[in-house]
Amino acid sequence: MVVVAILAAGRGTRMKSEMPKVLHTLGGKSLLERVIDSVKPLSPSRNMVIVGYQAQLVQAAMEYLPGLEFVEQTEQLGTGHAIQQLLPHLQGYHGDVLVLNGDVPLLSSHTLLKLLQTHQKNGNAATILTAHLSNPQGYGRVFCNSENVLQQIVEDKDCTAAQRQNNRVNAGVYCFCWQDLGKILPYLQANNAQKEYYLTDAVTQVAPVMAVDVENSQEIMGINNRIQLAGAYEILQNRIKEKWMMAGVTLVDPSSITIDETVESQTDVIIEPQTHLRGNTVIESGCRIGPGCLIQNSHIGKNVTVQYSVIIDSSISGGTHVGPYAHLRRHVEVGEGCRIGNFVELKNTQLGVRSNVAHLSYLGDTVAGTQINVGAGTITANYDGVKKHKTIIGDRTKTGSNSVLVAPLNLGNDVYIAAGSTVTDDVPNDSLVIARSRQVVKSEWRITQE
Repeated sequence: MVVVAILAAGRGTRMKSEMPKVLHTLGGKSLLERVIDSVKPLSPSRNMVIVGYQAQLVQAAMEYLPGLEFVEQTEQLGTGHAIQQLLPHLQGYHGDVLVLNGDVPLLSSHTLLKLLQTHQKNGNAATILTAHLSNPQGYGRVFCNSENVLQQIVEDKDCTAAQRQNNRVNAGVYCFCWQDLGKILPYLQANNAQKEYYLTDAVTQVAPVMAVDVENSQEIMGINNRIQLAGAYEILQNRIKEKWMMAGVTLVDPSSITIDETVESQTDVIIEPQTHLRGNTVIESGCRIGPGCLIQNSHIGKNVTVQYSVIIDSSISGGTHVGPYAHLRRHVEVGEGCRIGNFVELKNTQLGVRSNVAHLSYLGDTVAGTQINVGAGTITANYDGVKKHKTIIGDRTKTGSNSVLVAPLNLGNDVYIAAGSTVTDDVPNDSLVIARSRQVVKSEWRITQE
């Protein structure tokens, strides 16, 4: 049995932001969300988040996650003080407590499972996560015997020249037997220049304590400023891209591509440079995406090509070609084998199979049938200044260039609309619509110059 306690009370002044540090985003998720995700495979009995600065804002941001408990630390007086706030909430508890930091978002579930298993297998009072760094300057050094049993932790400023040669450092992640820790917590002292209560002091007062090395030291990276946030994003992106490429996806220029880890892709997909995939997006096999695309919360079917386009909250069926310079947004559904061409915008529109909107058009709040053809410059005038109205276009209907469809409007099947028409009334099946002024030519006419 394990309780997870996440330290998330600090402001993070070096972020230069009014927003709590743990709510800053990394690859589509907040730092705190990433930490919470990492402990899911451990199946903790309780998830406790210790909050302080703008506590209500942190709680509101996490309210969609079930089962979180929030414990307030009204004063931020160190890590030991933060864990002291758990004392009234864990009375009578006899399991383990895993202590994590809300600003260390790259820890893997594998590492945390290894830490917990080592702790429980050996019956430790405490188990700490450690890392070997090529440049450990500024970190407290961890000294253990050959069995990884902790002997001492020495802060960097207190190390001798010989001790500084040790590159094993404390990662600030702990697993405690709560019964042992609970006896120590009330008696922690703030005997330091910062007048804070440190959890490391508790580590040195229980036994036995063991250390577990993280396999990749990048996992323990903390976020204290925006430079480190950008560095963590680069690490995260490298993980995602390596996973995709090993799974059969071609990334033509990985350094120019960004992919949220929530995105899913099948095999034999080609992602061209300057393409960005966000949110709950799915890319099916055989697609070619990019260059220069943004796709967010959308489903892209098999063998779809998208070039220099933006697709948000939409679904594109197989064999469709989108772009260049198309914009699909707010619940667009495109059928199979369609062509959405240059400078076309679709909003809240359903387009049937084998239909074409080839260039310079806008369809908003539209339900269009199969095999329609929308001529260049056709737009739906769907907004009357107060409400949005719907346009319905039947199967095999074709609009001429520069047509205006004034909603609400219902065009039947096999309707032809002459170029330059402004259509305001419903049109029955099998009709030709000409809604424009008759051309008048006055010969030998010019403006008289005075």
